[in-house]
Amino acid sequence: MVTRLSQTGQAPPLTSEEIESMLRENQYVRICTHNKDGTIHATPVAYRYINGQIEIMSITKSRKNRNIERNNDVTLLIDTLDPLRGILIYGTAEIDHDNVYEQSVSVMETFFHGMPKEKVRRITKAYLDAFESVIVKITPKHITTFDYTKDVAWQNFLKTYLQE
Repeated sequence: MVTRLSQTGQAPPLTSEEIESMLRENQYVRICTHNKDGTIHATPVAYRYINGQIEIMSITKSRKNRNIERNNDVTLLIDTLDPLRGILIYGTAEIDHDNVYEQSVSVMETFFHGMPKEKVRRITKAYLDAFESVIVKITPKHITTFDYTKDVAWQNFLKTYLQE
């Protein structure tokens, strides 16, 4: 018997609680910005989720920042492979030059979860001393999610073809 995925290929969504949990627990987000020639620039970065926004540290002269200065529409992907689920965030980015050290410490604390705060502060200071940086704040305009663990057709496909 051949199992077919839905016609749209769209897996069931995450619940609000699952979205909140995933945003707080993951360490990386992939941010996509628009290059000058119309192509997409994608890069994985550490982030923190606070007050409904995604905040990332970024080297001031990075391609990502140059792209945001030209066009602040961005797409973010936060996902896991096992289980296969994720969050796509379409939003606008704002470059913040204020309080970079304190905000960077917060981003790094999320990335180095469980590391003593003093050590995170030292690492952050060393990084900022080496690389002039800013904070990029992304405000979501639209969020879509997927959770293939809830997709019966996908689960049947896996059982049929990938499990022994």
